[in-house]
Amino acid sequence: MSAKSTAVSHETVREWIRLSQAGDQEARSRMVESNVRLVWSVVQRFINRGHDADDLFQIGSIGLLKAVDKFDLSYSVKFSTYAVPMIIGEIQRFLRDDGAVKVSRSVKELAVKVRRSKEKLANSLGRLPTISEIANDLEVSIDDIVLSQEASRAPTSIHETVYENEGDPITLLDQMASNEEEQWFHQLSLKEALLTLEKRDRVIIFLRYYKDFTQSEVAERLGISQVQVSRIEKRVLQSIRDWLGDAKEA
Repeated sequence: MSAKSTAVSHETVREWIRLSQAGDQEARSRMVESNVRLVWSVVQRFINRGHDADDLFQIGSIGLLKAVDKFDLSYSVKFSTYAVPMIIGEIQRFLRDDGAVKVSRSVKELAVKVRRSKEKLANSLGRLPTISEIANDLEVSIDDIVLSQEASRAPTSIHETVYENEGDPITLLDQMASNEEEQWFHQLSLKEALLTLEKRDRVIIFLRYYKDFTQSEVAERLGISQVQVSRIEKRVLQSIRDWLGDAKEA
């Protein structure tokens, strides 16, 4: 498969998307042909994992077409900015379902130790231990503990449902975007932004949005006040939006 693609204007891309969403197969094909290089750029991240590159390209193209179908033309966002996380997500799901994405043995072992330490400390303390207490017990960092727990979960994206409210799916995007103008936030996976956070901030966001903890529950786990959690959460969410702002303008 050639990585050659055709450069087209922003206006043309948006027109092809509009036509494609209306059922025009020719416009749909043009979107694939004009984004070959984009899909290949993502595929390069996943080579040497036991799968043929052309197969991964086909999977990535499915993600591209899903991005075409879901792209909201009411926002002035570059299609490529929106499409890349969709392509990555499609390939990750394929690799995960095929068993190609594996958690390292050391991380798995730490996850087991964390569970045992939690049970031991809960028995001795008469309550659930904080993450700090588990970290001290195992002599590892808080970040290592959180990441070991996270690694056992499927990769999470802000496109995915966090929970359902009376049958209506609620995504991480719904929780984090404070108003309609910030809906551009759905262009990037949350994990990329999380990598920029300090350890405690990352733990708070993980517990709040991955584990669905209340602010009071997070405060109890970390040994701080609910007010502190609220302030930190607001600051962190704003910093994530600011960080993603550069991608929005790209």
